[in-house]
Amino acid sequence: MQSNNPVFARAEGFNGQAAQSYGNQGYPAGGQGYQGYAQGYGQAPSPQTTDPSSWQYPTAPDVQERMTIDSVVNRTAIMLLIVVASAAATWVVMPNDYLGPAWMIGAFGGLGLAFAISFMRKVNPALVIAYSVLEGMFLGAVSETYEAMFDGVVPGAVMGTTAAFAATLAAYKFFDIQVNDKFRKYVTIAMFGFFGVVMLDFIMGFFGGAMGFNGFGTLGLITSFVGLAIGIAMLMLDFDMVERGVAAGLPEQESWRAAFGLVVTLIWIYIQMLRILAILQSDN
Repeated sequence: MQSNNPVFARAEGFNGQAAQSYGNQGYPAGGQGYQGYAQGYGQAPSPQTTDPSSWQYPTAPDVQERMTIDSVVNRTAIMLLIVVASAAATWVVMPNDYLGPAWMIGAFGGLGLAFAISFMRKVNPALVIAYSVLEGMFLGAVSETYEAMFDGVVPGAVMGTTAAFAATLAAYKFFDIQVNDKFRKYVTIAMFGFFGVVMLDFIMGFFGGAMGFNGFGTLGLITSFVGLAIGIAMLMLDFDMVERGVAAGLPEQESWRAAFGLVVTLIWIYIQMLRILAILQSDN
């Protein structure tokens, strides 16, 4: 099956198009094609089979490390540590007057890199690290701003994001949730539709015509809950794609792509959690 997830769709092992593209070559049966293999079996010895200096050994493709669950976890942990470090540095060092520019640079710079990474056939770890730094800057500026306005929302959003990840992973594994093509299609449509509406409302806000999808009213709360539901569905797609990548025997470097997809989704969920808690607190 081919994935509709833009983060994974460009990688053949993730989208199911080339399960044998990454070193799963066929080997000749019965030793055929390997010089010196089983030669002379049941026959009189010959110089070729008795003189070790003349033996010829079969050659095989270079052994390449494969992507594993552990490698994905390690790369995800590295990315999250960079995001947290960048966010903490922005929160502590960045003057309040520069939080707005940091917010914009981190958000749109990270968005640009996200699209670039998503459509690359071969993932570039350096770009993934750069994305983590920019998103950390964005999250640090956003989190400091929200915490100043609504006390306690940042720790709550962190705990909520962690709980959502753990609960989704548990449900995916223990209830054996099957991700099919129809589910992928609907989640992808919902993701891009949600992103388009939010961005349109953001742009209209500069001209005084915001509809309230990004606001702190009832519509903003509904929007954030919808975004949270989409984020949880995206996590299921991510888990499925990681399993597909491991099963396809992708190169270890593709662990960076899998980690990138997971971190993108976790950031999405964190932002929705942050907004939900802020809106609920503003109504009290």
